[in-house]
Amino acid sequence: MSRIGKKPVAIPEGVKVSLQGRCIQVEGPLGKLQFEHRPEVTVTYDQQQRQVRVTPNGQDRLARALHGTTRAIIQNMVVGVTKGYEKRLEVVGSGYLAALQGEVLELRVGFANEVRKKVPPGLQVTVPDQNHIVIKGIDKQQVGQFAAEVRAVRKPEPYKGKGIRYEGEHVRRKVSRRAGK
Repeated sequence: MSRIGKKPVAIPEGVKVSLQGRCIQVEGPLGKLQFEHRPEVTVTYDQQQRQVRVTPNGQDRLARALHGTTRAIIQNMVVGVTKGYEKRLEVVGSGYLAALQGEVLELRVGFANEVRKKVPPGLQVTVPDQNHIVIKGIDKQQVGQFAAEVRAVRKPEPYKGKGIRYEGEHVRRKVSRRAGK
């Protein structure tokens, strides 16, 4: 049995949870999220204790695997509607910069043309200066996915460290590629 799955998800004040069949809906001060869980697990909500419990239906491998995963997704939904999620990216390199034009993130990262990424609905992207990008939202998966897509435009390379990286990310540097020295 999953250790994480055994722990109940505490629901803070100001957050409403509703269950309809296999669909769980969490509504808080920042927004509303919903998730349809798999039939291998059962989700119950205790209004007196204000907590959600996840239990597996059986002991087969898939049910045990989905036990902790479902609990973690519900916990991330509760945190998302109360505090939200944020990813910060740095653009490192001479002449590399980022700009926001309406709902389009423009990246100049050493290619012949600018790379344009449309900001998905539900996310707020800000560019405080030309070398930093801040991605905020209530859905942890969506924030992380868009941050990974932006980073994949130009990953940091190991020789000069140029590219787009997460703030605080350590890039392993290599010695120069020059032969014989």
